[in-house]
Amino acid sequence: MRPSLLKTFLVVANSRNITRAASQLHLAQSSVSDQVQVLETELGTNLFARSRTGLELTPAGEVLKPYAEEILALLDEARAAVGTAVGQAAGSLAIGTLETIAAARMPPWLAAFRGSHPNITVRMKIAGSGTLLQMLESGDIDIAFCFDKGELDERFFKRPISTEPLVLLAPPDERPASSGDGLRALAGRSFVATEVGCVYRYLFDKAFAEAGIAAPHLAAEVDSVRTILRLVAAGAGLALVPRLAVVEALDAGGLVEYPWPGPVQTASLVAIWRRRRVQPAVLRQFLAMVDAAFTPLRPGDARPRHAVSFPS
Repeated sequence: MRPSLLKTFLVVANSRNITRAASQLHLAQSSVSDQVQVLETELGTNLFARSRTGLELTPAGEVLKPYAEEILALLDEARAAVGTAVGQAAGSLAIGTLETIAAARMPPWLAAFRGSHPNITVRMKIAGSGTLLQMLESGDIDIAFCFDKGELDERFFKRPISTEPLVLLAPPDERPASSGDGLRALAGRSFVATEVGCVYRYLFDKAFAEAGIAAPHLAAEVDSVRTILRLVAAGAGLALVPRLAVVEALDAGGLVEYPWPGPVQTASLVAIWRRRRVQPAVLRQFLAMVDAAFTPLRPGDARPRHAVSFPS
């Protein structure tokens, strides 16, 4: 069983769709189908069955999946161990991240890392949090940076990187509340949020759920934070976002931020990577650099720089 066939099998198994798998693998659909057929012929059994919702693993496919994951992980570990043994200075690192984190955090990190590791080739891929986990599973990226949703299994490590304040965005001429009810005073307001499945929508729903308050009406569901900012500035509704996602927009004007009045006032930015017997030296070096970029928050650091007190 060639590693390339096992990798294709896993991507198809995770995406449950040949077209999506081909896009992730940067291959033609016919190539993906041919590789699956080669593997099925080699094993003498079907690995997938078609259903109304997509491709489903057969019992044989279910049995193969953990073995394929382990085989590919062992190959990666072997390469890392050999590289460490011979002291290789060169290598590559594939990073996956949300678009807002890429804009707000990655430039100084990558500049610092490249300055001290000029022989390392860094590739960065931008995607949503769900896709980032799929890319980790398939080995397309070495590490992912996103906001914590708490949904990981034993195959992954997760390290908190920083705690980011959640802020309430409003147009400059609007006050989000006029009473001392805090979060409950916002339940009757309209909001703009990302679609279900996005980590920003998860933070929005969680903020109201943990306060025991029904989520307010959504004026719009959109697929980008940039569009949310424009809609809020135009008066379409309020928004809840991590502050790092909107720093540039706040500096440019056109929006006002307020401290989020709910019990959940911060979001945890985390790094996620696969468990391996031997972690690649390049990944260890990058994580050490990221750790050095942060110091623990001081008591007043969670307060946004441009914030004003929440109206009472």
